Amino acid sequence: MDFRSAEKLGFASDYMEGAHPEILRRLSETNFLKSPGYGMDDFSETARDKIRQACDAPGAEVYFLTGGTQTNAVVISALLRSYQGVISADTGHINGHEAGAIELGGHKVLTLPNRDGKITAEQLITYQMAWWQDENREHIVMPGMVYISQPTEQGTIYSLEELEALSAVCRASDLPLYLDGARLAYALACPENDVTLQDIARLCDVFYIGGTKCGALFGEAVVIPRFGLISGFFSIIKQHGALLAKGRIAGIQFETLFTDDLYLKLGENAIRAANRIRSVLKEKGYELAYENPTNQIFVVLSKDKAAELSDDVDLGFWENLDAERCIMRIATSWATTDNDVDRLTALL
Repeated sequence: MDFRSAEKLGFASDYMEGAHPEILRRLSETNFLKSPGYGMDDFSETARDKIRQACDAPGAEVYFLTGGTQTNAVVISALLRSYQGVISADTGHINGHEAGAIELGGHKVLTLPNRDGKITAEQLITYQMAWWQDENREHIVMPGMVYISQPTEQGTIYSLEELEALSAVCRASDLPLYLDGARLAYALACPENDVTLQDIARLCDVFYIGGTKCGALFGEAVVIPRFGLISGFFSIIKQHGALLAKGRIAGIQFETLFTDDLYLKLGENAIRAANRIRSVLKEKGYELAYENPTNQIFVVLSKDKAAELSDDVDLGFWENLDAERCIMRIATSWATTDNDVDRLTALL
């Protein structure tokens, strides 16, 4: 039975579906095998090797956690000293959509005004100079690391030139650069993108490869390219309640995602669908709040139009612009079909 045909359309986010069928098949066929826990199994080790190879980082440490907020909280807590904070764009996920998870861990999010969802090397230099020149700096939270995401919360992407500039400033200042890759498959798949996994591994101190939003049931793969950068990271994961006893379930998923370029192919599907929707929106005269090339589309709607559409399609509410208008998000995913797009564009 095709459950999609009669159901309400779902474009509110990119983790509405379960998992890619190949992942489900692999989980099913290995279901009754017994294996060691906590990611010490052969499936997880094979996944690590595949990720190291894809990143051209043979000495990298790779750990599997369950979700993005959990991963951000664990990594940021592990990288910072008690008196330090994390620099982020004001629109960064850790600042806006994680319910204070970083602050709960005892660290302040130090925000910079976003520029198309991003921060720049020049902003970092200015911020650090201001901190060092402040005679009261010992009473002020010290910047201890930098957080970015690829793509950003506005669906934009860092260019290789921008990432190289950020990395150079961070390394000159001894600030770890951490990249949130919750939607990394969709950034990598964009024709406009010129940043590879190898570039990220070369230029970032820690990053994660998102699975939850990119075809897995759940899971994020944390990559630390320089072995030993975070001492005792396994134990830190355990302290945060983030260590999976049945670690092989995450390992099998990433082993599958990094076989035959499946991870990149899933991203390409979402981008194709998003570009079809964008072209219809522009053709019909809709206003886009942000220009970006990834799988998130931010469209300005009257509240009446948003309410009308809500009878047939779930869109993600983003923000109110004024009493009459709002921004709604349309998110495609690895599983979006041509039929989904056809039905949505007919409604629009």
